[in-house]
Amino acid sequence: MSAPGTALVWSRDLAMGVRFAFGGGREGWLRTLFTGVGVGLGVALLLIGTAVPGALAAREERGDARSLLGAPTAAAPGRGTLLIARSDMTYHGRDIEGRLLKPEGPDAPLPPGLKAFPAPGELAVSPALRELLRSAEGALLRERLDGRIGAVIADAGLAGPAELAFYRGADVLPAIEPGEFRVQRITGFAPDPRPRGLSPVLMLTVLLTFVALLLPVAVFIAAAVRSGGERRDQRLAALRLVGADGRTVRRIAAGEALAGAVAGLLLGSLFFVAGRRLVGSLSLSGRSVFPADLTPAPGLVALVVLAVPAAAVAVTLFTLRGVVIEPLGVLRTAATRRRRVWWRLLLPLGGLGLLLPLALARRGDGGGGRFNQWQVSAGVVLLLVGVTALLPWLLERCVGRLRGGAVSWQLAVRRLQVAGGSSARLVNGIAVAVAGAIALQMLFSGAEGSVTEETGQDPSRASVAVMMHGGTESGLEDLGRRIAETPGVTRAVPLNTVGVARQVPSPGSPDLTIGTCQALAEVAEIGQCRDGDVFVLSGGPLEGTAGPGDRVFAGDVRISPDESARLGGKTVEWTVPAGARTVRPREDPTGALRAGLLATPSAAPKDLGRAQFAQVYVQLDDSVPDALERVRTAAFKADPLATAMTLRSTKQDGSLPGIRAGLFFGATGVLVLIGTSLLVGQLEQLRERRRLLAALVAFGTRRSTLCLSVLWQTALPVALGLVLAAAAGIGLGSVLMGMAHVPVRVEWSQVLLLTGAGAGLVAAVTLLSLPPLLRMMRPDGLRTE
Repeated sequence: MSAPGTALVWSRDLAMGVRFAFGGGREGWLRTLFTGVGVGLGVALLLIGTAVPGALAAREERGDARSLLGAPTAAAPGRGTLLIARSDMTYHGRDIEGRLLKPEGPDAPLPPGLKAFPAPGELAVSPALRELLRSAEGALLRERLDGRIGAVIADAGLAGPAELAFYRGADVLPAIEPGEFRVQRITGFAPDPRPRGLSPVLMLTVLLTFVALLLPVAVFIAAAVRSGGERRDQRLAALRLVGADGRTVRRIAAGEALAGAVAGLLLGSLFFVAGRRLVGSLSLSGRSVFPADLTPAPGLVALVVLAVPAAAVAVTLFTLRGVVIEPLGVLRTAATRRRRVWWRLLLPLGGLGLLLPLALARRGDGGGGRFNQWQVSAGVVLLLVGVTALLPWLLERCVGRLRGGAVSWQLAVRRLQVAGGSSARLVNGIAVAVAGAIALQMLFSGAEGSVTEETGQDPSRASVAVMMHGGTESGLEDLGRRIAETPGVTRAVPLNTVGVARQVPSPGSPDLTIGTCQALAEVAEIGQCRDGDVFVLSGGPLEGTAGPGDRVFAGDVRISPDESARLGGKTVEWTVPAGARTVRPREDPTGALRAGLLATPSAAPKDLGRAQFAQVYVQLDDSVPDALERVRTAAFKADPLATAMTLRSTKQDGSLPGIRAGLFFGATGVLVLIGTSLLVGQLEQLRERRRLLAALVAFGTRRSTLCLSVLWQTALPVALGLVLAAAAGIGLGSVLMGMAHVPVRVEWSQVLLLTGAGAGLVAAVTLLSLPPLLRMMRPDGLRTE
């Protein structure tokens, strides 16, 4: 037959299958609906997965549009200059990005999302921050910001709808001086020039996250197009009876599957649109995306639209390869043939063959090099697909040896012996998802260790370090008083720091730290101390060159005295007291080691202007509610540019929370897909067996026995699948941790939690399927046409 003739025959038979799917009465409609829902959920998740990179790119573009890194600056005020200062803060664990604005001319650049500059003391806030300020939870934040909301930042000025951000008008901002990093005079905003590359460990984690989340979707789509096989075979036998040959009926069956896949594409599009509308209300760790950003790339959409129907046709033809369709019935290979295991083992072995060389190579180079992403993806896919291939063989071997037991057990075992393939297909998605989740958890544990660094900070000595740049003596006193009077503060230790040098200007000068004896003990081993004492820190630049009685300059010694005076600072001469002692420095609570001189207040130089840097180390009583937030409020009230830094002994790579957020959203979608698809498949199987169930009840079988048989029939494949998934997940996780060059460690609590989640999902699906099961046991289930 010529190619055009072959295409015509295929088109005709596929079209007939589509007509059977939509015009075959209630049975055809139900089967198409079940297939469409299963495929639709998978398609929706695939579309979301293809839209995520674009949404993240849109977030970055809006963030770059307001970035100050690399922004063009000006040395002096002008018509087109803007003074802008960072005033970021944290409230109840949520980051708030704040900026203080002072336009210096009519052409000052306007930040994205604003129509006009806020007046001094007025606020322009993001919608999420406005809702927080209006809520009861935001009472302390209202007290801190203490300004009228005059405008709302538009979407163009926000990375996401849940972002907390504000602009505040300022009538005065500190003058810009050398080394100033909080205040900038800019003439425009610029893209962030920082490189955005991830470390190899985090890149491997991202790659595995995508593969582990999307592969169960493909497994479920393949299972959905194979649902309703027994009813379909009866229809195919009837077609043989009226004269159709074997190839024709297979093409008609493929047409039915094609109809279900097309219906799934339409339903998936609706699910995707509905899910996208909900995206704007979702936020994790302060990260969110606008629904409009969640738009799949046209090329990827076209790939999904073409691949899903093609996969439905291919899977159906592959399923029927061993089926003999005769006019009087269907035989699935006249002699039952045991499943072969050799080719099933080739899949995971091939995956290990791809991954192990990468692991050994990275171990040899110390784990610092990059890896072949395609090779990693192929290896992970082969390993996880190997789980789906091994599960039917393992189920066949296990149930084939089972004998005896309760009636419900025997009914379940016999059903699995006759048609265990369909049960295995339903469980395959869970097995793949659990195996991928275990591997991800292991890799995350290793990634946390590799991207976590020691900060050197000591939270046992101070909970918070409040820093005020360019302060004055009165400013430090006000800051210290506010913090000391804050409820929940058990200890507040203020220190003042100025530059000190033998000659001016001296850009690399050491420091003169001023504070009480109690405060100085935080930075040096001073021993006995009283007000009026001065100390020289050993090992510093001044030791051995500036002794007791020597004259030095103190204040803003980095620049000339005239320039310092113009900026509001001072440089004064000061004589080191004759009784100054040399002491050893010690790390302060932030982990810094100081050099230079220490002085108590009465011995320190006076009237230094703004050439000072103030620090207050604060210890909190954790039992007092909101003590940390009250300290932050006190610091902001004293100086909006003050920084209240929570001290932590370790810090992590900033990319890890974003990856966790993506994993959370993806895992939630996969979990919904697993549960819904498993329920749809369970209902489809029960619908096919409703006449058998009604007959068993009519012959006296107890309903509880049949309910238990359904539970056993689901629980046994799930138990085997979870055992196989745990083994595969641990193996895959171990190999990936070797690639990431981190110690292999299995957290058994997480393995048990993930496998328990899979088992709990199956139990929930079984409970939800009980009401339809009880209805199918009624005597009217024996009625036929």
